[in-house]
Amino acid sequence: MDIVANAAKVFGNRPALITDERIVSFTDLDKKTALIASAFTEEGITAGDIVVLVAPNSESMLLALLALMRMGAIAAPVNYRFPENQTAGILQRLNPSMTLGKTALERFIGEAQKRNKSGFKPASAMKRPVSIIHTSASSGQPKAAMHTLSNHWHSAMGSAENLPFGPEECWLLSLPLYHVGGYSMLFKCLLGGGALAVASPESSLSESLERFPVTHLSLVPTQLYRMLRSPGGAACLKQLKALLLGGSAVNENLLCEAIGEKLPLRLTYGSTEMSTQVSTSSAPVTSPTADSGTLLPYREAMIAPDGEILVKGPCLFIGYLDDVRLRSARDTRGWFHTGDMGSISEQGLLTVLGRKDNMFISGGENIHPEEIEKALCSIDGIEEAVVVPAPDAEYGMRPVAWIRVEGNKEPTDDFITENLRKSIGKLKTPVRFTRVTEWVTIPGSAKIDRNWYMKKVTGDQ
Repeated sequence: MDIVANAAKVFGNRPALITDERIVSFTDLDKKTALIASAFTEEGITAGDIVVLVAPNSESMLLALLALMRMGAIAAPVNYRFPENQTAGILQRLNPSMTLGKTALERFIGEAQKRNKSGFKPASAMKRPVSIIHTSASSGQPKAAMHTLSNHWHSAMGSAENLPFGPEECWLLSLPLYHVGGYSMLFKCLLGGGALAVASPESSLSESLERFPVTHLSLVPTQLYRMLRSPGGAACLKQLKALLLGGSAVNENLLCEAIGEKLPLRLTYGSTEMSTQVSTSSAPVTSPTADSGTLLPYREAMIAPDGEILVKGPCLFIGYLDDVRLRSARDTRGWFHTGDMGSISEQGLLTVLGRKDNMFISGGENIHPEEIEKALCSIDGIEEAVVVPAPDAEYGMRPVAWIRVEGNKEPTDDFITENLRKSIGKLKTPVRFTRVTEWVTIPGSAKIDRNWYMKKVTGDQ
């Protein structure tokens, strides 16, 4: 199925893309990407070839991704903020037929649109590979996850059944296109007929919300925290129809603050491997909750005996690409082991407790850092926290914490320790607290780089 041509037939001259310079209709999107697909073909790119794009969000980046999808090539958008040696390693593993950086990409797209006519053969198979998205590397090295058109399409359909997104609506491209959450927005747009707003990389989130007619927005907790503390930030967010919040655990104080501001907040849990969302709130959240909503259509989930969340269904990727060889990541029954620990209620609500590989043993007891972080953030004055294990001669490992506090409410170490011992017990209470004003984050992401803090306590940083 040529989903771009189909969207042009259905939605015609309705806006598909909105940028600082122009509005691109679905009809124009069809014409532009056809010309670009033809240009890729003339450069020798054929169905199944891998094309790496190392660039920030832009109209050119988006058009290239759609053009490659239409002609049957495999697009691999890569985090342009990765260190040079990391990017070199990715290129070596992917062995692409073409690599385009920001300048080369813009030049290629500009020249392609000057063509008089298009001439490419549209790929129609739904189960053909269309993308390689690298995991966020919140723990360990990023993995190259390969998805089919069917994976992304079913992901968008399940999302739309829970939260429709259609004509006269606009979703801000607030996540990078090299992230599955950003890439998935292309399919939400083509399926439902809503527009994508593509801001310049230099624009702040607040500026973008003021400039574009945004109705839908996806954020991670750090972005929401910053918006609620920026002048007029809460007022901007109140005007939205839907605000999806995911990417990492949401602390209760931030959730209560968002609810108090009456934001149209929907919690969501997902993964690169499942083509983004797995579960999402079915309605705006009105009271603090630990769950991440209900399982969306076209997804299946179960909890393994050890508490790990397992998933499968039409959204599940086809495997990791390791040195040009595809490696399946399913068990013998077709389940993918997410590495997340959680539970599913009788009502079908999914609760994520934390990462399996973050867990450590202290004095013979399993310790989940996320439980301690949640307890820390429930203390008045603590905004965010990261807990990692530190070597200990007696216990093997003991938790240590980094915390970001609100200046005029800063609690003392003794106060924090006393509160934690009462709520979660002495063994889980961190033996050391370090205050920070800014977090070390994963390059190109708002996610805190937990690995950096783990290396810090072991002396490897």
